[in-house]
Amino acid sequence: MKPFLILQLRPERDASDDEYAAILDKCGLRADQTRRIRLDCEDIPQGLQVSDYAGVIVGGGPGCVSDAPEDKSEMDTRIEGQIMALMPQITARDHPFMGCCYGLGILAHHLGAEVSKERYGEPVGPVVCSVLPEGQTDPLLHGIAPSFEAFVGHKEAVQALPEGAVHLLTSQSCPVQMIRFGENVYATQFHPEADADDFERRIRIYRDHGYFPPEDADRLIAACHAAHVSVPGEILRRFAQRYG
Repeated sequence: MKPFLILQLRPERDASDDEYAAILDKCGLRADQTRRIRLDCEDIPQGLQVSDYAGVIVGGGPGCVSDAPEDKSEMDTRIEGQIMALMPQITARDHPFMGCCYGLGILAHHLGAEVSKERYGEPVGPVVCSVLPEGQTDPLLHGIAPSFEAFVGHKEAVQALPEGAVHLLTSQSCPVQMIRFGENVYATQFHPEADADDFERRIRIYRDHGYFPPEDADRLIAACHAAHVSVPGEILRRFAQRYG
């Protein structure tokens, strides 16, 4: 079996390691079945061919594609440029791809859709996602609950469905929660790898990063543990199973 390529953007080592472990767990993969690249400290090798991998999974991160160039750090600019350079290859070949949170912004921006902070940015915590008609027959969603809770937390969002994309999941707070482009290119606004324990650790790591007032951390952690979040992990497991 070909390995999965896992691209990570988080500059915080503990957050990156935790996210990687969560992706392995939800996908049912071993580390030796993946190739992990932490883009905060290494580049995507020149000439990398996505066809050498079973699929590509892009994790979340604190960057925003909609930030003005002058407001992006040198690291955020480099990371974004690396992933954007890979997207034409992925979409042209319809190669299996799962973009998680930031990954949705990357895919939508590549497809020419507006990604901004104007509307639909979501505070940290659980939201209820609903399966749309197109999602009912999608291989990753077929047969799952018609609505379920998932964890979100991002400052920007896709403002309208990208041209040519299929709208799979929605929520009241953010209409574009999951899309598919072609047959195999997916992205979610929510974090499919995260359960309550994962999100508790992430809240503690990012409490001073502007996602929420630091004094709200304990309340947000309690809300995460009160939620029932299991379906997002099943979606990620189906992705790995389908393409592995």
